[in-house]
Amino acid sequence: MEAHWNGAVIARSDAIEMVEGNAYFPADSLLMEHFQPSSHRTVCSWKGEAHYFNVVVNGEVNANAAWFYPEPKQAAKQIQGRVAFWKGVQLQ
Repeated sequence: MEAHWNGAVIARSDAIEMVEGNAYFPADSLLMEHFQPSSHRTVCSWKGEAHYFNVVVNGEVNANAAWFYPEPKQAAKQIQGRVAFWKGVQLQ
């Protein structure tokens, strides 16, 4: 599977973990030149605290378009070390 935004591949992996309809990519499958850390955080009652990345392609920024759980709760351990996308990021 590939994740695309603004005409660029930003992640690629065959080892996808699906949770609640979201495809979680292994962190090492991200093309890191397209990611900047974000200070944005949200909390999920069963997964824990989500941290975010801004996705950057050709100088355009898609703020908080990727998220991950650095320390997921036990019920979500399968997504530790994985990143998911939204906000217009296309999966193929």
